[in-house]
Amino acid sequence: MSKVTLSVIKADVGSIGGHTKPWSGRGGQANNPYAIDRNPCGSSSGSGAAASANFAAVSLGTETDGSIVCPASINGVVGIKPTVGLTSRAGVVPISHNQDTVGPHARTVADAAAVLGAIASQLPDPRDPATGSTRSKVFTDYTQFLNPDGLRGARIGVARSGITGSSDKADAVFETAIRAMRDAGAIIIDPADIPTINEINAGNSEIVVLIFDFKRDLNAYLASRVGLGVHTLADLIAFNQAHADQELPFFGQELFELAESDPFDVPTAAAALARDRQIGGPLGIDAVLQQFHLDAIVAPTGTPAWTTDLVNGDHFIFASSSPSAIVGYPQISVPAGFSFGLPVGISFLGTAFSEPTLIKLASGFEHVVQPRRQPKFLSKLPFDSGGSPNEVEAQGWKSSSGRVVFDPGNQVNKVEGTA
Repeated sequence: MSKVTLSVIKADVGSIGGHTKPWSGRGGQANNPYAIDRNPCGSSSGSGAAASANFAAVSLGTETDGSIVCPASINGVVGIKPTVGLTSRAGVVPISHNQDTVGPHARTVADAAAVLGAIASQLPDPRDPATGSTRSKVFTDYTQFLNPDGLRGARIGVARSGITGSSDKADAVFETAIRAMRDAGAIIIDPADIPTINEINAGNSEIVVLIFDFKRDLNAYLASRVGLGVHTLADLIAFNQAHADQELPFFGQELFELAESDPFDVPTAAAALARDRQIGGPLGIDAVLQQFHLDAIVAPTGTPAWTTDLVNGDHFIFASSSPSAIVGYPQISVPAGFSFGLPVGISFLGTAFSEPTLIKLASGFEHVVQPRRQPKFLSKLPFDSGGSPNEVEAQGWKSSSGRVVFDPGNQVNKVEGTA
């Protein structure tokens, strides 16, 4: 099951502001299975929600920046965003050939790892030049790297600067997760900040790359499709304008129009891509891994789900996906706990083709915390209807530190006996 609600173009590059993920004129609004009025994030919204809701054992998502790991975190499932080139993008609606990648959503790390082995491109795919990367780093079976004791002895750096501090709810779950990893034998280096995070978060180079790539990549994709009524980005813009009551009732298509205007020339786009590769890799993730001799970096994936707002758009605060996205490196989001009954995930980040290490760490973390619980498809959370936060189900994951209880003061699940 691939992207169940195809909001990828509108959600990621459709409108400068006021859009909500994952609304589309064809499918309407997808919802979060833990609370129907909450957002499932995107753009692989339906993929994350479907796996979480048990509509499918596994699903496939695509990510340009955050579109696998954010829905994974918000819907309480595992999401593996592979190294660009590990899986083929042939047939996938593109945004940027420099950042797009296909990966699984599943309810367990084991299921996600099994799917990754099935979709990994063992040989170069002539339809996707990125798969010409070193095939010796691609495996047919990623379940061989599952390890319930995978955290023991691992050196894990905590990325804080530019990532934590925006959401008390996400931060509280993250702090408890760090303690659980330390209890499980991980060597925690805290902080281990990405030195280029502020430039990465500003996104000045990334937006140039995405806008430049989008028109060219989408036009090439549409030209390869048979039987479509649109053949170029310009056709798509015209179609949306002609059917604005169906396609544009809540937001515009300013970024479509910006991409069509071709505002960046080839040298500008090439310089932006080169800068992204530097600040994401040698000056970013790789610099931290080497400085502290780390196996991986850990960070909160993002915030709990916000209330869907079709009028004002997404209430999005932060995500940790951009460092990996701009350089094409892998990232795995795994459930870590709950805030007011809403899932919160953490992410393991590594260098190119480090999926085996990330799977080992993610499976070890999953074994320790066992955080998943079934969604109940609530129309809204109990306290949203005038109830107290205490009414939110208090059961959660366990750690060697003690029993998880609900702390209404911190508004998160925490381990009994810890600060």
